[in-house]
Amino acid sequence: MRRRSRRAKILATLGPASADRAAIAALYRAGADAFRLNFSHGSHEQTQALYNIIREVEESALHPIAVVADLQGPKLRIGELANGTVSLREGQAFRLDQGHAKGDESRAPLPHEAVYGALNVGMDILLDDGRIHLRVTACGEDFAETEVVTGGALSDHKGVNLPGAILPLKALTDKDRRDLAFAVNLGVDWLALSFVQRPEDVAEARMLAGPDVAIMAKIEKPSAVKRFDEILELADGIMVARGDLGVELAPEAVPAVQKQIVRAARDAGKPVVVATQMLESMIRAPAPTRAEASDVATAVYDGGDALMLSAETAVGDYAAETVDMMHRIIDRVEHDPLHRQFLEAAHTLPTATAADAISAAAHQVAQTIGATAIATYTQSGATAFRAARERPQIPILVLTPRLNMARRLALGWGLRCIRGDDARDFDDMVERASRAAHFRGYAEEGSKLVIIAGVPFGTPGATNLLHIAFIPRFTDRRDEQRPLTAGPDEAHDTRDQVRVPEIER
Repeated sequence: MRRRSRRAKILATLGPASADRAAIAALYRAGADAFRLNFSHGSHEQTQALYNIIREVEESALHPIAVVADLQGPKLRIGELANGTVSLREGQAFRLDQGHAKGDESRAPLPHEAVYGALNVGMDILLDDGRIHLRVTACGEDFAETEVVTGGALSDHKGVNLPGAILPLKALTDKDRRDLAFAVNLGVDWLALSFVQRPEDVAEARMLAGPDVAIMAKIEKPSAVKRFDEILELADGIMVARGDLGVELAPEAVPAVQKQIVRAARDAGKPVVVATQMLESMIRAPAPTRAEASDVATAVYDGGDALMLSAETAVGDYAAETVDMMHRIIDRVEHDPLHRQFLEAAHTLPTATAADAISAAAHQVAQTIGATAIATYTQSGATAFRAARERPQIPILVLTPRLNMARRLALGWGLRCIRGDDARDFDDMVERASRAAHFRGYAEEGSKLVIIAGVPFGTPGATNLLHIAFIPRFTDRRDEQRPLTAGPDEAHDTRDQVRVPEIER
């Protein structure tokens, strides 16, 4: 099977421009490793259809694909305006209230009771992604008098942001709870949680989702940045949602926050996705700006696990071309000697656990002996993510009997996931790993392979073994990879489709 050599992964959002089998297969061939289902748009029936197509493409490609369900979260918006649009001038007074009458040049309805309790005099209110800037001059339980700091045209139902305010709202609305239950039953691998303000938001999602779906906390509010360490501890992964974060933070603050979040997630051994406006001009243009290419490159130099495309692949005119462009930028950066220097400079010391010690040692041993790959056996995924935290120069082969875990790990930096039976004993462990590395082109006869696992075999969280194997001469072509068909406990659609070969990179 052809394989990809790039370490950082690509997460592509599906939408009207990528809603059929041909388009999704084209995105995969262009380099997408995972797909995002945006629950802010579309019905459950449409989402089900997209999910089924992803699994058909996965079955054809014989390669696990991660599916991320992105929950909408609370959406604060103004109500209707009498003429659809009003023009606000700098210095004028403008009122927001819970009245039912349509708005005009002097006021607009804002039907969110929770907002008013969070306001104070002098606080800023941003409308329409920050294009309109208001400052509170007086407020009460159902109104806010403001002065327009930055004016412009304001139309119906534009979004509202309150920088610095902690709103008495949970991250999960009634809609989100319904969507969460649907997504879990569908069989998604990750739940991306919007509007996270506090660690309790992540804990609530975890309780509702159960143990088989990973929780990705989207960092898009300053309040989440302030409590990031606590949120990181509870979440399985992190998304730097720079669009909303850039509205509520000063533009000059976002790059530093992005780097801090990526570094902290890497230190914790948890995958981090950098999202929003990566190649935005390619929504309508066949090539990105040089600044966008540099932005993508920066996220790769920082060591992000995955980079996300939003509108570029959901509604863009050049969806597959955008994925290919992102692949090419990532690939070029990862072949730059400076990339390795940056990763090594940001390397963190392992924690005082056997699993971390084994993972760090595997990286060092592989470098010392010139191994061509590291193979890790995992049940819970923790060993694989610890191995990825070391950011080795060679591929990390992940062998797991759990299809849902192979899919989840598809978002991890440098992880190449293979579904197969767990090792029965030591000799079986070595043979399975050696066959997987050899027949997938990661190791030739006589080359060295570093294997990490846990004894007793099949015990989650028991990583305590490191072994150096020499790839033997295999006299048969028997390979250990199963077809990607789910067992009785794993949601999966198995309809036959035309094979979509993985691209040569």
